[in-house]
Amino acid sequence: MDVRAKKHLGQHFLTGPGIAASIANAVTLHNGCTTVLEVGPGTGALTKPLIARGDLDLHVVELDEESVDYLITEEILPSNKVHGVDLLRWNPDLAFPDGAPFIVAGNFPYNISSQILFWVLEKRDRVPEVVGMFQKEVAERVAERPGTKTYGILSVLLQSYYDIEYLFTVHEDAFDPPPKVKSGVIRLVRNDTQDIGCSFSHFKRVVKGAFNQRRKTLRNSLSNAGFAKDLIPEEYAGKRAEQLCVKEFHALAIKLDLPLQNGQN
Repeated sequence: MDVRAKKHLGQHFLTGPGIAASIANAVTLHNGCTTVLEVGPGTGALTKPLIARGDLDLHVVELDEESVDYLITEEILPSNKVHGVDLLRWNPDLAFPDGAPFIVAGNFPYNISSQILFWVLEKRDRVPEVVGMFQKEVAERVAERPGTKTYGILSVLLQSYYDIEYLFTVHEDAFDPPPKVKSGVIRLVRNDTQDIGCSFSHFKRVVKGAFNQRRKTLRNSLSNAGFAKDLIPEEYAGKRAEQLCVKEFHALAIKLDLPLQNGQN
C-alpha cells in the first residue's frame, strides 16, 4: 500500500518499530481495563506492538477503506475487530455493549485530533485511559499548567477529568510522509472526579467563553459570551483565563450556574 496516498487524511504513518512499541507499552490498563480501541491504525504500525503485548482485547476504527482491507487481508486483526467507520460518528456500543469501558490509543490524525479529545470527554466515564501521539503543539496544550499562553480550553476540560503526562517527543523523520511539525506522545489517566458541581455543557460554555478572548479579563470575555457582567464573581473578574487553575474554573462555573438555575442571566 502506498501510504503517501493517505496524506489527505491527515495521517502520517510511523516507519520505525521502536516508537510504536514505546506507545504500546505506555498503556497501563488503568482500573484493570484491557479493552483497547486504536484510532486510525493505517497499515498497523502501532497495531502490531499492541497485539504483541498479549494482554489486550484490541479493536481498531479506521475510515480509510484500503487500510481496512489491508488489516483484514493481511490477517493483522480479524474482521470483527476492524471497524471501518468515522470515529466521530460511531457509537462504541456497537463494539463494547452495556457501557463497557475501553482505552483509546493511536497515532491520531492531526486534522481531527482535537475533535477526538472532545469525543473522549463526552465518553469520559467509559474511557479510563488515553495513550497516543498528537501534533506536539496539541500534546503540550493538553498537558500544560496555568499561567502560559499554551494553557487553554482543552487543558482545563481534560485536566478536570484526567491526570495527564507528556511522555516524549517524536521527530519528523519517524514518519512517512514526514510532517512539517514534531509530535508528542501523552497519556491521560482518568482521575476520581465525577461531579464538578454543574453540568458539563455549562462548564464547557464557561471555559470556552473565558478563553475565546483570552487577552481580556474574565469580566469582559465572559460577558461577551453571554454571562451577565454583574454576576461574574469579583474574585475572578479582573483575571485572565490563563491565570485560573482547573479547580478555580470549577468554582467559577458553579457560581455562574446558580444564577441560571434561579432564572437570572
